[in-house]
Amino acid sequence: MIVSLARIIMLTWFALALTAWTVDLDSNQINLEQIFAAPSLNSLYSLLGYDELGRSLVLRIIDGAGVSLFVALSTVTLSAVIGTFIGALAGYIGGRTDRAISRVIDIFLAFPGLLLAIALAGMLGPGLSNVVIALSIMGWVGYARLMRNQVLSIRSRDHVSSALALGRDSLSIIRLHIIPLALAPVWIEVSYGIAGAIIAEAGLSFLGLGVQPPQASWGNMIREGVRYLLVAPHAVLAPGIALSLVVLSANVLGDAMRDKLDVKFQRQR
Repeated sequence: MIVSLARIIMLTWFALALTAWTVDLDSNQINLEQIFAAPSLNSLYSLLGYDELGRSLVLRIIDGAGVSLFVALSTVTLSAVIGTFIGALAGYIGGRTDRAISRVIDIFLAFPGLLLAIALAGMLGPGLSNVVIALSIMGWVGYARLMRNQVLSIRSRDHVSSALALGRDSLSIIRLHIIPLALAPVWIEVSYGIAGAIIAEAGLSFLGLGVQPPQASWGNMIREGVRYLLVAPHAVLAPGIALSLVVLSANVLGDAMRDKLDVKFQRQR
């Protein structure tokens, strides 16, 4: 039941994000007569109420969904590709290469992730692309460490030894014989990475280091709404609930995927 609900929420998030990407919603249209208007059933635009400039929160939530999906997909893709390759290389080659990469990973992991992202975003400057770069620099280490551990357990198997005996080069062995078997835990990490990227983007935007107004982001919507919390709580509750539901749903689906894969691994053993 909970997993099904999480799937519905994630599909709704995808649909809203695709709408934001393909339709000009004009979420920055100002209506001075609707400033801080409470949620109502008068129209679709008024379902969640209006903000301090009379902008429809429905439209801004949809635009924010597009931003969050773009950041999540871009960050997770870059982090997973870079981290998977580096981790596989370290685990397969071993020796000095493995030790050097492991030390770099340890250095990154020594810093709290969000603090490192804040520092990187502060150096790069605010903006959507810089948020993706900052989060990707922070995010690849988790995939690298996970893939390294997987490769270390796979490289001694018989099929890898057979490929070596047949004269296959290292890159071919990694690409064809190791990475496909090591990807299952990476997919679980991807689901958690999506949740982490969404909440990190919202946090950076809340601090003024991410997406800049007037572009809608759930993080900067919360920041703008906090100033008027007592007057118009819906301006904070709408993006806050949207953010919480999507992050929670991504984590629930990640847990479900992990449990399913654990059962498969136990059966294989």
